[in-house]
Formats: sequence, structure tokens, C-alpha cells
Amino acid sequence: MENTLVDKTFRDSNGNIVIAQMPNPPLIVWIVTSLLALIFTNGTINTVLNVVADGSLFTWAWLELFQGVNYFRRALGLAVLIGFIILKIQ
Repeated sequence: MENTLVDKTFRDSNGNIVIAQMPNPPLIVWIVTSLLALIFTNGTINTVLNVVADGSLFTWAWLELFQGVNYFRRALGLAVLIGFIILKIQ
């Protein structure tokens, strides 16, 4: 297999094209806590759910940025991390 830019961008170390994959634990936690925060809309539980959701999304983005299987997944992690920070600053 050649190491072209397209290969490095979309293929993992086994040569498989990887754009989407099964969610890893931080992403699953983010999905679950975000949905629960929509149900419990006020009070301490909502605050805790939002903090856990934010922390897990940040963790997922950080892991993708530094341990993603290809350049596309790393760029996705960077985009989510930048978007997350921008939304939290506002």
C-alpha cells in the first residue's frame, strides 16, 4: 500500500478506510448525558449532566486529535475541540 496523502487521510494502519466508527466511551457518555439533560431541564442534576456531557465531549475530541486512526479523524477531533471552546467562551 502506498502512503499517499489520501491514504494517510482516510485509511487506518490496517489499510481500511475509516470515516465513521462505533462510538467510544466518551462519546457514548456525551450522548446519554446530553439526552438526560433534555429531560431534567433544571436543578442540580441538570448542572451535573451538563458538566459531565461537556467533559466527555472534550475528552472525545482530545483523544481523536491525538490518537485518531487517520488524518480525517484527527481533523474531526480538532474541529470539534475548536467548536466546543468557541461555544463555551461565548
